[in-house]
Amino acid sequence: MEIIITTLIVSLALALILGVLLGVFKKVFHVETDPTVARVREALPGANCGACGYPGCDGLAGAIARGDAAVNACTVGGAPVAAAVGSIMGVTASAETKASVLLCQGAFDKCMPKAEYVGIHTCRAAKLSVNGIKMCDYGCIGFGDCERVCPFDAIHVGSDGISRVDYAKCTGCGLCVAECPQKILTLAPVQRTGAIALCSNRNPRKTQVIKDCKIGCIKCLKCEKVCPHQCIKVIDGIPVVDYALCDSCGECVKNCPTKVLALLENIVVTG
Repeated sequence: MEIIITTLIVSLALALILGVLLGVFKKVFHVETDPTVARVREALPGANCGACGYPGCDGLAGAIARGDAAVNACTVGGAPVAAAVGSIMGVTASAETKASVLLCQGAFDKCMPKAEYVGIHTCRAAKLSVNGIKMCDYGCIGFGDCERVCPFDAIHVGSDGISRVDYAKCTGCGLCVAECPQKILTLAPVQRTGAIALCSNRNPRKTQVIKDCKIGCIKCLKCEKVCPHQCIKVIDGIPVVDYALCDSCGECVKNCPTKVLALLENIVVTG
């Protein structure tokens, strides 16, 4: 019994000494924290996706408070978060809400596989080893690298071998855009209207494009000819739209023989 009591007393004494020492150390080594960091952190969405380039929302909050990052650096939060952070920092901020758009329609019924692929099932591996698995070397490979990096469950590859974006969930963080080895995902402002080319096949040979994909751009230039505002030009084999001039009339969309062109407002539908 005496041993038990002694052990208990020694344990309590050690606990008391350690408690006092921890209190002293806390006072001695205390580092003042900037209250602005806490306020900015509270305004951020807390997704910790890393799309801003910083290690989570804590890292971004510190960078904004130090002046190392812009108040609209959080792409996930968009305009509301940019405005809130800007108010805290005493500056006016604006941010466009964006969403990912896939510049390809090459599902298996439109673009056949080259052959049976037996390599590693990632888009990057297929790109490096055999330049993609479909007849079109420029199209969606469909192994879901974009899906795996999306922290918001907003993009999925269907059984038809092509990625599709859920615009109710997409925040425009851009992680899928950066991950895609084909570079066929792009960020577009959700409020933007006008035509966009859903094809990335830059092969100048019309016959080869037709052979590779039933819905590829054949470089016929008809979109250029029918546009009443001359706001669309085929550049490096792909129709490019000047959105400062485009009024979303849809003439290029109606006259495209392979249905490559579509109106953005009919694609990016956020609800």
